[in-house]
Amino acid sequence: MYINQLSFGAHQTLRTDASGMPLEWLNATQVAKLMALDMVQYAYGTIVHHLHGGINARTGIQSEFEIPAIIGTKGYNNHLHKQLAHYVPPLNNQTLFKRDQNMCLYCGDVFPKYLLSRDHVTPLSQGGADIWRNVVTACKRCNNHKADRTPLQSNMRLLAIPFAPNYAEYIFLQNKNIIADQMDYLVNHFPKKSPFRKFKA
Repeated sequence: MYINQLSFGAHQTLRTDASGMPLEWLNATQVAKLMALDMVQYAYGTIVHHLHGGINARTGIQSEFEIPAIIGTKGYNNHLHKQLAHYVPPLNNQTLFKRDQNMCLYCGDVFPKYLLSRDHVTPLSQGGADIWRNVVTACKRCNNHKADRTPLQSNMRLLAIPFAPNYAEYIFLQNKNIIADQMDYLVNHFPKKSPFRKFKA
């Protein structure tokens, strides 16, 4: 069992496959296990944790792992790459609000999450779907005013076009504490017109 002796805040490590495709966020213990199993092909970026484990009975040396911001694990899955190229992440309010940066896409104000809601641009009652490209973050006031109408019907201007995040953008949306090394890495996997490119460190 590993004990976290020193950590760089609550940061997780970004795991990629051998080709560099971002896959998921791991905690320090998960990374240490992959390192112990010799599954890590490369490590990159700031050290975010120092872990100390048990003491070897023969040598008296305590095991130690430096946990980097990014690791690449061995193996490449061509089928997975094809799946991720067309991946549509699950839609939930937390990720939706983060996509829209807690901004109401009607009035343009930023709100705490408890004052936000999911709005269907084309209402479900008018044939709209509950999908990324038809939902936006709206403050409760604007959502109530728009009611069961389209923006045109309610005379409300939509400030941005809703979009479905790609897999790298979805990984970005899943972590609250991304450091510069990780952000620079993820940005290279965002579409050229991604609004998240502005967060590059």
